[in-house]
Amino acid sequence: MLDGVLIIDKEAGPTSHDVVDGIRKILKTRKVGHTGTLDPAATGVLPIVLGKATKLSRYLTGANKSYRATIHLGVVTETLDAEGEVVEENPVSVEEADIHAVLEQFRGEIDQVPPMYSAKKHQGKRLYELARQGVEVERPAKKITILNLEVVEINLPTFVVDVTCSSGTYIRVLADDIGKELGCGAHLSALRRTEVGHFDISQAITLEELADNPEDGLQRLIPLGKALISLPRIDLPEDV
Repeated sequence: MLDGVLIIDKEAGPTSHDVVDGIRKILKTRKVGHTGTLDPAATGVLPIVLGKATKLSRYLTGANKSYRATIHLGVVTETLDAEGEVVEENPVSVEEADIHAVLEQFRGEIDQVPPMYSAKKHQGKRLYELARQGVEVERPAKKITILNLEVVEINLPTFVVDVTCSSGTYIRVLADDIGKELGCGAHLSALRRTEVGHFDISQAITLEELADNPEDGLQRLIPLGKALISLPRIDLPEDV
């Protein structure tokens, strides 16, 4: 039995569930799950749990996450990312100093409203199902924490940021909110997840690499003890 966590570097296109199905076929095992979805267009760290590790997924799902995000100013889309229809285009009269000043507003604990194009449910229906029907419903804001938000590169009308945030943060919404504050609108044009908790991209293998060399992938399998290293630990004396 394969037990442990395998870090996949997901490519753009497949869903997280597609990756799980691919691993089931490659490693010929049924007990496979993931610890938090990545949008199909996003790439990067996707922790996969195998065997007994599937019981631990709830302890891994709530970890902080880090991303490298590209934000395109002046263009607003239906889904807040590059996959959606363009609904608004505006001139971009923004200086680099404006970007740095606005980002300061989004550091720390903030309120974030989940997007309509998301898997959250409203009265038993997925929000994206309602959005596709042209229905918009009120969504309560939730508290999230932006632990780090730093500019990597500015090449207007786009700029790149590194983000570390609490679980449940929508980077698409963050891009949209930043665009609103800058007065020109924006969408998330690219997203790469670089860390989930203490798992990072240096530990990852692509699905194609795994298919070409399953043995190499199995050597990268993180055992259960190491997978939970970030959780609090209590050492008991032997005579207890």
